[in-house]
Amino acid sequence: MFKVFRIFVLLVILAVVASTALMQRWQAQSWRRTQVITVYPINLQGDAATQAYIDQLGDQAFADIAPFFQAQARAFGLPLSTPVQVVLGRSMRDLPPPVPTQASVLSAMSWSLKMRWWAWRKTPPSSPVPDVRLYLLYHPGDFNGPLPHSTGLEKGRMGLVHLFASRAQEGPNQVVIAHEALHTFGATDKYDPSTLMPSFPDGYAAPDQQPTLPQDQAELMAGRIPVRPNEARMPASLAQTVVGRRTAEEINWLRR
Repeated sequence: MFKVFRIFVLLVILAVVASTALMQRWQAQSWRRTQVITVYPINLQGDAATQAYIDQLGDQAFADIAPFFQAQARAFGLPLSTPVQVVLGRSMRDLPPPVPTQASVLSAMSWSLKMRWWAWRKTPPSSPVPDVRLYLLYHPGDFNGPLPHSTGLEKGRMGLVHLFASRAQEGPNQVVIAHEALHTFGATDKYDPSTLMPSFPDGYAAPDQQPTLPQDQAELMAGRIPVRPNEARMPASLAQTVVGRRTAEEINWLRR
């Protein structure tokens, strides 16, 4: 009898989780109201210079994101005038669980659960209540080398975003933030994970352009501007970035 009761409770929990995920997906893609994206800065390495940068952060560091989504949504005929609102939340000291280095379905599921549990326990209160929570992991401005891979989760509607603690990098930082934000709405990457080159045609801002290369802008979910067959560069700001047709379909700005 106790075994049957445990199975019943487990089924109820699974049903609640599944229904919550479906509700979150519907809310994310219905675009009936402005979606609140709250960003929480974190000093990943704990150094003084990065903390000084975080302490002076203001809304201007993220000011291009909401107007970018507004303009892109309007281009696809979305009736909602303000698709997203970006809110600067309180900085955090607790570090999120590290992303697993070995890719497997089991490790990904385990990390996702740990991440959601950590977020539920550690995220400071914020008003308005966020629809999307992005944890901004700031590295020193003089960090040498490529940043770790950022991650956006549609289930749980949250993301880990690796950024440079530098005013000079705030343009590229906003591109990365916007990219990970769209993952939480159901958008997929549009690049080859082994080479990081944009995938043709969905990863090109203007796939019908002749000649195809060089492109002048990046498709947001590709993240880079293809300039030669095996060469692409990061956009300097969201002004050099667009949301492509396939991405617009995935996030329900455009009917398939």
